Amino acid sequence: MSGLRSLARGIAGRIAPPSLLVLRGPADRRAVALTFDDGPDPLTPAYLDVLDRFGARATFFVLGASCERHPTALLEIVRRGHEVAAHGFTHRRFPTLPAAAIADELRRTADLLPPPRRSRALARPPQGSVSARSLAACAAAGYTTVLWSLDSDDCRTRSPEVVAEGLAPARVAPGEIVLLHEGQPWTLEALPRALEELAGAGYRFATVGELLGRE
Repeated sequence: MSGLRSLARGIAGRIAPPSLLVLRGPADRRAVALTFDDGPDPLTPAYLDVLDRFGARATFFVLGASCERHPTALLEIVRRGHEVAAHGFTHRRFPTLPAAAIADELRRTADLLPPPRRSRALARPPQGSVSARSLAACAAAGYTTVLWSLDSDDCRTRSPEVVAEGLAPARVAPGEIVLLHEGQPWTLEALPRALEELAGAGYRFATVGELLGRE
């Protein structure tokens, strides 16, 4: 994962302006963006209940195929005021696909989502996997690629304590975009502690769009 971040930062520094590739938000406000990948799924309502308890809005990078399987959960994410954005349709890694297939993955997912609130919609490639070519394909399709600055590591552990400790205020800085995943009981169990501690440290929870000033 550190290699991914290094590659993305290198690309961002050389060829991709912030309108096309984002790893974090500005550090001038004590706010963080919680992002959830790979849903919706049967646990989505429970995730939303925890976010509601803390008045936290988040960004859900959803899979088109999962939206088709769980349309009610998708509608509930939107109804409760969260941001939804594309995570591809099938979860295939974008660098392995031709540009036309990437555009199709994004289009098929977008067809299931509300219209974006900004001129460029947001997308997160499956597994955060990027290349210069795949970033160009996303940009040509009208998307800003959003990665993350803080990985909760919830896909490499099943311990709620480890996930919560990884999101402790001492490890978080203003402007962080935090990677989390749907469909994982240990992530769900870690959320209340993480949200309570971050709120206690004065952090506000924003969508990616809010963090970037695009809502």
